[in-house]
This record gives sequence, C-alpha cells and structure tokens, in this order.
Amino acid sequence: MEYRQLGASGLKVPALSFGTGTFGGQGPLFGAWGDTDARQARRLVDIALDAGITMFDTADVYSAGASEEVLGQAIKGRRDEVIISTKAGLPMGDGPGDAGTSRTRLIKATEDALRRLGTDHIDLFQLHAFDAATPVEEVLATLDQLVRAGKIRYTGVSNFSGWQLMKSLAAADGHGYPRYVAHQVYYSLIGRDYEWELMPLGLDQGVGAVVWSPLGWGRLTGKIRRGRPLPERSRLHETADYGPPVEDELLYRVVDVLTEIAEETGRTIPQIALNWLLRRPTVSSVIIGARDETQLRQNIGAVGWELTGEQAARLDAAGAKPAPYPYFPYERQEGFARLNPRPAGIA
Repeated sequence: MEYRQLGASGLKVPALSFGTGTFGGQGPLFGAWGDTDARQARRLVDIALDAGITMFDTADVYSAGASEEVLGQAIKGRRDEVIISTKAGLPMGDGPGDAGTSRTRLIKATEDALRRLGTDHIDLFQLHAFDAATPVEEVLATLDQLVRAGKIRYTGVSNFSGWQLMKSLAAADGHGYPRYVAHQVYYSLIGRDYEWELMPLGLDQGVGAVVWSPLGWGRLTGKIRRGRPLPERSRLHETADYGPPVEDELLYRVVDVLTEIAEETGRTIPQIALNWLLRRPTVSSVIIGARDETQLRQNIGAVGWELTGEQAARLDAAGAKPAPYPYFPYERQEGFARLNPRPAGIA
C-alpha cells in the first residue's frame, strides 16, 4: 500500500481508506447500503489491515451513530494500528441543537463520537457540511480547543464550496488556529466538478482530497450498461435520489471506455475507475466501501499497478464535460488560458 501526506500536514494516510457506511445498517439510506455487524466488521478490518489500509472513515449520521459503534467494536484492542476519520454537522435529530457546527454542537458531537468509537482521540475530525449560521471563527476556536485537549489530532471539512473553505482557511491563518488539511469530496470519472475550483484551491492551500463515492454512487461497477435495464438487485433503486446525479449518456460513454481498458489490462471496471482517481492531483486517499469480503478484496486490487498515460487520457476524454462559468473562458480562449493555466494533470 502506498502512503501519502494528507495535504500540508505531517499525517500519512493510505492511498485507499475504508468507508464504514455499511456498518450498522439503519434507516432508508444506510439500511440499503448494508447491515454489517461487529463480527463481520472485524473480519473486514482484518483484511483491510493486512492490505495496508489503516484509515477507516465514518460519521455520526451514518446509521444514527451505529456505524461508529460497530467500527469501535471492530478495532477494539488495536487502536494504535488504525487512523480513525469521522465527521459531524449533519442533523442527528429534530431539535434546534441537533445539527450544525456551533461550539455546543461540536463539543457534544466529539464527546459522543469518542464514546461510540471507544477511544480517547479522533485522528481526523471533519465538518460534514458548512454551517452558514455559525461564524467560522467560532467553529475554528472550538476545534482549536478540542485539538489542544488532545481529543482531535487533525481537522478537515466535507462538501464545502470554494469560498467556504477559503474563508475558513483565511480565518485560521488570521487567528493562529489549526488549518483544515483535508477536504472529503465527491469525485469520480462521472462526477468531476471537483476539478474546476476545489482542486486548484487544494493545490494552492495544501488541502488533500479524501474522495467519497469514487465509483459514482455505485454506477461504475460494470453492471450498468447501455441498452440494459438497471439490475434488479442494484441499491440504486432505493438510493439514487440521495446521491449525485449523472447523465445517462455520460455514464455509458465512460463505461464503454472502462470496458475496453478492462479487456486490455485484465483488471475489473471498478479497479480501473479507482486507479484513475489515484493519479489525480491533490488526492490523498480514496475511500472504498464493501458489504462483503469479495467486494473489499476486489477494490484493494486497484493499487499495485498503474494505467498507462494513453489509457488515462482516454478516460479523461470520456468523462470530460464543458466547463461551467466562470471557467469556460480559461478553457476556450488563449488569453485567459495564458493568465491562468490549469495545473498539470487536470484534464
């Protein structure tokens, strides 16, 4: 397993990390993902650790805390071998204090996560969404307090826009608070909006990407093909409306090229899609999920080899979409491009 620096921090993380959204299995969304219990989770953790996957990602909102509880049981007795990544900020109830990132909410969320996980510290704590009702200075001061207390080691965010992240980083610099070193983002061959603003920001500011849903919300498995109905057992029947949308033609175009490269390499379509992501700028770790050992071992096969430059270029072209405003002039007009060339590797 390759290990990479998490943004501009001293923390080294594996190129692949394990997402535990399938642990616990409660509610309409997470119940459809999976219902892995503690015994099954421990076996998956064993396999992940044997492969060098040491970072495990969860969140308080995953199955209403059950994911954190199951993960805590699965790593019991080997806390020093793992990196725990969790998130807070999305609603955990209907009360006025059950959502957001106010001082009260963050302190409570951290204490609750520590209890559920059975640990005294969280290695990477991320805000699951931007809270426009709470001043960024309050958020950062609270996180600074939790870092100083030893309850959190590193901080990050998830699903922030460019201005939200940059405002937070500027405030951290101005007050001497810890900077966010990770941004947990949606990024895949069929979802490349991250490249237009957040990737250049990450390069400029030293924020590493921790990629969620790298297979496009379960669409890049090879089971969804042009001219075929959605497989009967696909979880997309229950979960499609929760995740990022994708145009059918874009999906089919990308899958066509993935299929060609699968035939050339002898690799599976998910392995190729994951390997493409591992080549991209700012990517520190790609989160893989699995409901069983077979899925996990297949996804682990995404590392230890590389696509050729020509194969990567074909995938780049298949997944390309016109740039949105204000970026399209930089893509189409020479004067704009000369002033602000895109970083190497961003197709």
